[in-house]
Amino acid sequence: MIVLPREEKVQLVNNLRDDIQNASAMYLTDYRGLTVSEMAALRRSLRESGAEYKVVKNTLFKLALEGIADSHIAEILEGPTAVAFVRDDPISPARTILDFMKDHETLSVKGGYMEGRFYDPAQVVALSKIPPQEILLAQLVGSVQAPVYGLVSTLQGVVSSLVYTLQAVADKKAA
Repeated sequence: MIVLPREEKVQLVNNLRDDIQNASAMYLTDYRGLTVSEMAALRRSLRESGAEYKVVKNTLFKLALEGIADSHIAEILEGPTAVAFVRDDPISPARTILDFMKDHETLSVKGGYMEGRFYDPAQVVALSKIPPQEILLAQLVGSVQAPVYGLVSTLQGVVSSLVYTLQAVADKKAA
């Protein structure tokens, strides 16, 4: 007897596959023990940081992952699983999840996936500690700007010394 998948399940797998392909990163969590209101608060926080948080069925998620993502993800799919599909900055949602975990100890990170690479929970914690993109860009600009500022200050000092010397020579000749 051949069992055909129900149309709803096929559609769910296709939707998950689209989410996986369109995500710049994914963070998998075990949400066991969170209340409905806590889940709603986490979803809202993740939405604000550029991610969509979905509860997934492990078997359907494994089917959606086939041929797309690292096999390590399928290995951690046990128990209740929710996935944060990140659209933009991959670091901000990781920070949001870890901040949420400080107040809700029942939430735990199973792992993450970004740019074709699997991240274990410890690596996700390390990712969450990277400063925001705006700060990194400001640090980069400061690093590039510092030598230029030093050069301008040095040249300005040389020019000022030359002007003072020429003024002293002119004053001496006039006297």
